[in-house]
Amino acid sequence: QLACCCGTAACSLCCKCCPKIKQSTSTRFMYALYFILVTIICCVMMSTTVANEMKTHIPFYKQMCKGIQAGEMCEKLVGYSAVYKVCFGMACFFFLFFLFTIKINNSKSCRAYIHNGFWLIKLIVLAAMCSGAFFIPDQDTFLNAWRYVGATGGFLFIAIQLILLVEFAHKWNKNWTAGANHKQVWNGLLALVTLILYSIAVAALVLMALFYTRSEGCMYNKVLIGVNGGLCLFVSLVAISPCVQNRQPHSGLLQSGVISCYVMYLTFSALSSKPPETILDENNRNITICVPEFSQGLHRDENLVTGLGTTILFGCILYSCLTSTTRASSEALRGIYATAETEVARCCFCCVPDGDADAEEHVEERGGQTVVYDEKKGTVYSYAYFHFVFFLASLYVMMTVTHWFHYESAQIEKFFTGTWSIFWIKMVSCWVCVCLYLWTLIAPLCCPTREFSV
Repeated sequence: QLACCCGTAACSLCCKCCPKIKQSTSTRFMYALYFILVTIICCVMMSTTVANEMKTHIPFYKQMCKGIQAGEMCEKLVGYSAVYKVCFGMACFFFLFFLFTIKINNSKSCRAYIHNGFWLIKLIVLAAMCSGAFFIPDQDTFLNAWRYVGATGGFLFIAIQLILLVEFAHKWNKNWTAGANHKQVWNGLLALVTLILYSIAVAALVLMALFYTRSEGCMYNKVLIGVNGGLCLFVSLVAISPCVQNRQPHSGLLQSGVISCYVMYLTFSALSSKPPETILDENNRNITICVPEFSQGLHRDENLVTGLGTTILFGCILYSCLTSTTRASSEALRGIYATAETEVARCCFCCVPDGDADAEEHVEERGGQTVVYDEKKGTVYSYAYFHFVFFLASLYVMMTVTHWFHYESAQIEKFFTGTWSIFWIKMVSCWVCVCLYLWTLIAPLCCPTREFSV
């Protein structure tokens, strides 16, 4: 274990009974662990509950704050400005590694050894970068400039997520369609899953119309629900239109069903994030409208709701980071897709099938978990692209935790309190997702001389 902390060995668990782990998987897991650690620190910094508990239960709290020059009550270590500085250090860490790992094609170079090992040293470097950001001069100018950098990187990360969702939908349909050429059971699965997806989308649309609208008012909700429902119907019709089918035989309702479900999810999330509308009732009391009546009871235990919601959110971020760094996903972002003839149909189509002979060439057993060095002949994923995605994710986390453009009043306990900025970010993401999918359908028609393989 000391070799992976201060040397080039891959990280592994101490227990020998654990299943084998590939070096590429181990490396990505460790970087993800660093990312989670800093994210948790950011959430703690934005929590007034944690700050109050520390003041109450830590002896000599005031003296400790003065000793580390963090203010009389450690006010420099809490709030949006502290999160900006910590995320600045994490973003710089991943961006420097992005520059450092450009053009690495095999795992035997000196730079590849640094990327795959020296974990204790890299943890110290990450901590030093996050701490050093608190000593940047002219903090006001830094925070104002860094806010715009964070917003740009956050929007770019959202775009990558949406592109990968469209790629996921096409890959799913292509993989199962390839199986339908040999066994009819795959056609049955395609039809069943498509029916389930559209049932979920229609049910979500009906429920949102029931609970988020009323006969009077709620004009925003009515228009947005109607527009997004219409967009789902439109892309579904385009996907099965004869002109699209002639150029793209693999286009079908499965992809549009996936997109429709995601659009409905984003619509629901946006409506839940919208600031509440209030009107005066007959007794001149303010009442909240355009939200489900039972939703008020769901927020009684705000800490529980916030904790679960934050865990789910950052779990999705982490999943996007790790899945977007595979060869197939990075090629998809550049418009390169595998041909249908090379697809092997399987239920778990996202996972690479076992039996990679090259991965078994060098196996190392050190008394703990067995490590398979699967990058002996070449890298499994792009190191530089991997770090760049985590760089963008760091900016996305920074903006999300600090409520995007409502940073001054941000608190992690009010993470799901409605704000207009979060509402419009989710709605625009919804429309961008539809536009990206629509472009993959009509691009071959707009550019007939160019070859598309989606």
